[in-house]
Amino acid sequence: MRAESPAVPHTLGRAAPTPDGMRRALGSFATGVTVVTGLDGEDEPVGFACQSFASVSLEPPLVLFCADHRGRAWPRIRASGRFCVNVLAEGQAGLCERFGSRRGAKYEGLGWDLSPWGTPSLRGVLMRAHAEVYAVHAAGDHDVVIGRVLELETETSAEQRPMLFFRGRFGVDGAPAAPPALPTGRFTWGMGDLWG
Repeated sequence: MRAESPAVPHTLGRAAPTPDGMRRALGSFATGVTVVTGLDGEDEPVGFACQSFASVSLEPPLVLFCADHRGRAWPRIRASGRFCVNVLAEGQAGLCERFGSRRGAKYEGLGWDLSPWGTPSLRGVLMRAHAEVYAVHAAGDHDVVIGRVLELETETSAEQRPMLFFRGRFGVDGAPAAPPALPTGRFTWGMGDLWG
């Protein structure tokens, strides 16, 4: 029989972490980088850079990503009901910056294909997960989006390394390229702080 734990105050008299403190500390967790794409109600391609992507379940096949409530692309993708998660390779920083920007035409001059599922497929990526929106859970300033996977596509080239985001920069070895700076110039943790 397990002993009952005494009630412990939620904060133990300590201050909760600030957003900047969260960014600095959790930036030590290296993540992959993706671009989530979809079509809006006018069949226009939309998308945003996202580093909060993970596998959830094998049966049924489920994945998740997190999207900022303030983003412009996610509400348009949500309304369509389908999306594609494009997993970026190490050399695709330009693609990440294109979809990470809140300015400019993200697809202008970009080669891409429309999948059989009606989702934009970016070229040269490591993997694509085509999915339909299965569930959406509001969590703070983001939505946790669960997608039911319809198809997976992987590139056959074993030479490509993944793009990683670590301590506010791309890459974990050598001289990593810095991500675009926030307008305030503050330290960044997640792609959701820059993009969406």
